[in-house]
Amino acid sequence: MIQVYNTLTRKKEVFKPLVAGKVNMYVCGPTVYNYIHIGNARSAIAFDTIRRYFEFRGFKVTYISNFTDVDDKMIKQAQRDGITVPELADKFITAFEQDTTALNVEPATAHPRATENIPDIIDFIQVLLDKGYAYTAAGDVYYRARKFTHYGELSDQNIDQLEQGASEHTADEETQRKEDPIDFALWKAAKPGEIAWTAPWGEGRPGWHIECSVMATKYLGDTFDIHGGGQDLEFPHHENEIAQSEAKTGQKFANYWLHNGFVTIGDDDEKMSKSLGNFVTVHDLIQQVDPQTLRFFMATTQYRRPIRYSESTLSEAANNLQKLRIAYDNLSYRQKDVSAGIDTEVEQQLTKLTKAFTTAMDDDFNVQNGMTEVYELAKLMNIYSEQKIVREATLNHLMDSFTAWLQIFGVDFKPAGLLDDEIEQLIQERIDARANKDYQRSDEIRDLLKAQGIVLEDTAQGTRWRRE
Repeated sequence: MIQVYNTLTRKKEVFKPLVAGKVNMYVCGPTVYNYIHIGNARSAIAFDTIRRYFEFRGFKVTYISNFTDVDDKMIKQAQRDGITVPELADKFITAFEQDTTALNVEPATAHPRATENIPDIIDFIQVLLDKGYAYTAAGDVYYRARKFTHYGELSDQNIDQLEQGASEHTADEETQRKEDPIDFALWKAAKPGEIAWTAPWGEGRPGWHIECSVMATKYLGDTFDIHGGGQDLEFPHHENEIAQSEAKTGQKFANYWLHNGFVTIGDDDEKMSKSLGNFVTVHDLIQQVDPQTLRFFMATTQYRRPIRYSESTLSEAANNLQKLRIAYDNLSYRQKDVSAGIDTEVEQQLTKLTKAFTTAMDDDFNVQNGMTEVYELAKLMNIYSEQKIVREATLNHLMDSFTAWLQIFGVDFKPAGLLDDEIEQLIQERIDARANKDYQRSDEIRDLLKAQGIVLEDTAQGTRWRRE
């Protein structure tokens, strides 16, 4: 029984999908005007981990995540770079795909782009105009936030506070066009030279919030199971999505709202963001750090908690990941001399660990407690690998469980470089060379393997190897 923390109700709730055995998720994607920083990656990794756990528990997941490929930031950046907005978007969507692939983030079921859905966006806005939830002003279209009676519930704010904040932070020119300071843009009139589309109310482009409402309902229906994103999107983005979607459809927009915590940096735990200029891009970082280490570092913190980024926390993650790899390699090595049958006592221990792992992860994806059981399983594997007799069925059961659990966190110990069979052949050649007292060839093979990240260990059971 999976429980999730619903931001809308501010409590944990038993997850009940609209359709048994299926999960429909929408997660807000990046605005593609630059390389993603590790704060952006945190959201992608957090919800990929959640998706993988649902799949581990037997659900079929439809996962939609958009690209915002037109907005003020993109227009300004394209002008600075001397290229078109679509060219800028194509460049950084490709970069996003490369970076998230390196982090072993599964591609979404669909990655819709705002500019591919302009007709649907115009139709959506027209319905809001017809219903009186929107109005035109000098070519812009605004949403009457106060008309939606539940406005502010997601972010737990009242209208008066929002009005005061909006008045303080809204430009005078825009304020004059609005009926109310808290109203927000559904469509923005084009300025000279800007990218634009034709709508009944004039040339322009969609506002930021409307695109997600359109794409979420287009791909998942008027009501779907889970809407996710970073905590910074609760207000105004997700609040506005709810208002405009439910005003249009008359239906509840999303049943569960999940928000991941920030990545912080420095002693004062400042939020990492492009606007603050304190960000580290994934593009740069994975040139210096094993992408699997970065993935493991982020996936093993519960999604609602903040992550403190530093060299020391990354180093700790690398060390923990290496311990898990060693446990995997130790037991893998014993596959060459297994005996038939099972070890009942070890199977019983694995059953207890499996129950504890599932209980932890069912509790709002509590990956820290889940990882406790992963480390316990690694310890059991290390102990079992040292036994004189290892049973094939039990070894396979341990390996399969370990692999399945780690895949939830995006960790996959696939061989890199030399294949296992090639390593075994070289090790046998080294054994033969030592037997023939050809120590020069023996040392050459050891050095060759070391250069490939293969560590040899001579034990009583023979020569073992593992990847660094």
